[in-house]
Amino acid sequence: MQDITRIIAVRHGETAWNVDTRLQGQIDIALNANGQEQARRLSEAMADEGLDAIVSSDLLRARDTAKAVADRTGLPLATDTGLRERHFGVFQGHTYAEVEQRWPEESARWRRREPDFGAEGGETLQGFYDRCVATAERLARAHPGRTLLLVTHGGVLDCLYRAASRIPLNAPRTWDLANTGVNRLLYTGEGFTLVGWADVQHLEDRALDEL
Repeated sequence: MQDITRIIAVRHGETAWNVDTRLQGQIDIALNANGQEQARRLSEAMADEGLDAIVSSDLLRARDTAKAVADRTGLPLATDTGLRERHFGVFQGHTYAEVEQRWPEESARWRRREPDFGAEGGETLQGFYDRCVATAERLARAHPGRTLLLVTHGGVLDCLYRAASRIPLNAPRTWDLANTGVNRLLYTGEGFTLVGWADVQHLEDRALDEL
């Protein structure tokens, strides 16, 4: 049992571009006010998790989310470019509707989740998946028997869910990728196992706390 790594994987807090359904990809967008509050609440939820290490995507929205937890727990914050969101090439900076209007054929391939498709200048889905899973495996192997917080992006979490659940890349997604949702996995040398997903209890109103 000593070699099992407990992983808590979290998507960054909300940004203005999330609200606008605008593809951020690897463009560096800051948290909005709601995202900052989500990060604060996440830090409270993580205070008693017994975290041993925190690793974040180096993109600002993930890094600032992770920093809230690091500040609360006193743990150092490491960053890893392998945890970045998928690079969407020419799609980046555009809304979903704009992508569909400007690049209808490419948009259709993207929405069909074709593994070998990547927008001009961006990553293919298969290449992105391979990068994400390899990064998570490397970090998990570096923390055997420990509890590791990974703060990353929706696309990365989608890949980890598929890896843990043995779901093909082109299968439609039926699971949530909530901002600061808490997702739990275990890692052994045989791969990832899903424990829990999209826990957002820490974001619910706490009126009962005042009673």
